[in-house]
Amino acid sequence: MKAINFPKKDAVEVATLANPTAGVGEVVVRVRASGLCHTDLDVMHANYGTSAYPVVPGHEYAGVVAEVGSGVTGVSVGDRVVVDPNLECGVCPACKRGWAHLCEHLGAYGVTVNGGFAELSVVRADRIHPIGAMSFPIAALAEPMGCVLNGLSPVEGRIVDRAAIFGAGPMGLLMGLALKARGVDEVAMIELDTERLALAEAHGLAGLAAGSTELEAGRHSFDLAVDATGVPAVAAGLVDYVANGGTASFFGVCPQDARIEISPFEIFRRQLSLVGTHSLNHNIPAALAVLEAIGPSVEDVITHQLSLEEVAEVMGGHKPAGSLKIQMVL
Repeated sequence: MKAINFPKKDAVEVATLANPTAGVGEVVVRVRASGLCHTDLDVMHANYGTSAYPVVPGHEYAGVVAEVGSGVTGVSVGDRVVVDPNLECGVCPACKRGWAHLCEHLGAYGVTVNGGFAELSVVRADRIHPIGAMSFPIAALAEPMGCVLNGLSPVEGRIVDRAAIFGAGPMGLLMGLALKARGVDEVAMIELDTERLALAEAHGLAGLAAGSTELEAGRHSFDLAVDATGVPAVAAGLVDYVANGGTASFFGVCPQDARIEISPFEIFRRQLSLVGTHSLNHNIPAALAVLEAIGPSVEDVITHQLSLEEVAEVMGGHKPAGSLKIQMVL
């Protein structure tokens, strides 16, 4: 089979690998759509995961079951499925609390073992979920949507009438659409890119230009303010937009060595909550339900559908201009 491979740090290639076979409790998925995430580049550059090279990247993927291993029930060849990539140890304190995504030994398809940027991928049968008639590209958004829903979990049960999301990239847009689908009255997307703002507005989200007077008028007015940029300067100013009693969410992935200043007195006096979330926590079915609720228009987040070879070129530094979510489609 053909696959994108990271043979060593800072290197990417298109390789011909042996077709995987399904072992006990496993299935082989014929990949039909696989999304590119910044985490894939972090894996290539040894900034995330165990740096266990060689490895086939890709943790956002959907396809068709091509082989079923022994001991697997309820799954048949031809089933249309999406993959939940996280692989937890099951025995550490976090796992025992149901926090698989915070596992002390967390692994993942496409990070610590071969993933979805390949024609075929062998996965545990308990890591696939049926997608019905949903298109493969939309189903491949279930993993990032799962991360979004985990990102929103700290405000479940809290009053959120107004939300501001800084950064209208693919993750920011998916979060905005998820909030809208969940009935939040006003969701404002803050962004420099006018085309991204136009896309947000076309989906019923409010668009605010970063640095605008309209944005400045919104200081201390949002029940939830989210950094979806991973830019330390943006994260540093997040609290300024949170209403009294509200929540600031550090959802974007800032550099590990970044530091920001926050006033503990302000946190105390305005009763603010500061939260961060990591990955998804086996919530793919909930993510599929939200994608279904948003409808086919969610596919607008996908701006480029490329071949395996073209995605390898993107990983090598040739990212197309104006891109949001990039997917490999087979």
